[in-house]
Amino acid sequence: MLIKDITSYLEEIAPIGLQESYDNSGLLLGSLEDDVEKVLITLDITDEVLDEAISENCQLVVAHHPLIFGEIKKLTGGSLVERLVVKAIKADISIYAIHTNLDNVTGGVNSILAKKLGIKNSKILKSANSNFSKVVCFCPTKYMKSIQQAMFDSGAGNIGNYDSCSYYNSGIGTFRALEGSDPYVGEKDNLHFEDENRLEVIVPKHNVSNVVKAMKMAHPYEEPAYDIYKLENFNNTIGSGMIGELEHETTAYNFLNTVKNILGTQHIKHSKLLEKPIKKVAICGGSGSFLIGEAARQNADIFITGDIKYHDFFDHTENMVIADAGHFETEQPVKELLYSLLKKKFPNFALQISKMNANPISFL
Repeated sequence: MLIKDITSYLEEIAPIGLQESYDNSGLLLGSLEDDVEKVLITLDITDEVLDEAISENCQLVVAHHPLIFGEIKKLTGGSLVERLVVKAIKADISIYAIHTNLDNVTGGVNSILAKKLGIKNSKILKSANSNFSKVVCFCPTKYMKSIQQAMFDSGAGNIGNYDSCSYYNSGIGTFRALEGSDPYVGEKDNLHFEDENRLEVIVPKHNVSNVVKAMKMAHPYEEPAYDIYKLENFNNTIGSGMIGELEHETTAYNFLNTVKNILGTQHIKHSKLLEKPIKKVAICGGSGSFLIGEAARQNADIFITGDIKYHDFFDHTENMVIADAGHFETEQPVKELLYSLLKKKFPNFALQISKMNANPISFL
């Protein structure tokens, strides 16, 4: 199998275009055309993880956190990142990261965390906006259905729980074929009138190029006419955090103990425990303090994430418990998620979850 077979599948689930601007997801070391016989899955890349990959004969490491975040101008071993990059290159190990793009999709990091914590009917806590485009193409009437289907098949036309959504109307298109052209209809140097349809579909921004490519391949014209419009629609399947409900109400104390046991964290920092029952739960794996206000706005009884700063614990504490269960701890279910996704797609392929504890934080 080639590395691109694995990465292409992962990017169908969590497109690279959904990563945050500061992120560096994707293939960081290696070539998409390289062969791979075994994959190691980890949250972070450390010396111990690379040693494990070497000893287990894994040619590719799939990590949640990118090994390389910033610019690297030299590889002299002067920093930990440089040393790990050199070590991976010498061992001929490729590295792939699937970070905030996996954070930002339904079925990603927060979905597996919600499932682990018993949160039902979960949905994105803060939906992404400005994440859609509209692709409009103009096509001969008799080709409209085949072009429409090609665009649907490439990911266009999905709105909420509906697919194959489009709008079209009829009109007359005009063009004149010039020297060097090869027109599908009409004659060179003569103005031509053609019955055409205007076909409109909504497309996630990260998938516009694929939809346009599919449209062009299905279109009979040498130079299809099309428009791309930026939309401001909210996308309820893409965004940050999740919110849902427990099957049964419980106390804040009991729920936090459940969270502690499930995630294996040594301790949980939290604001004052309220006496009202816990039913509605908001979560964000990793660093999610920026969502505290949104969780409160949606009347969550408790918000669980990692990396909460001291002053953040003062906000909204009259109605909501704020809990820091740890960055590593709230994201570690990602390993299980990636394993299950890849195993389902490639059932006979060799996959291994890292046995190394990559958590850099210890407690006295």
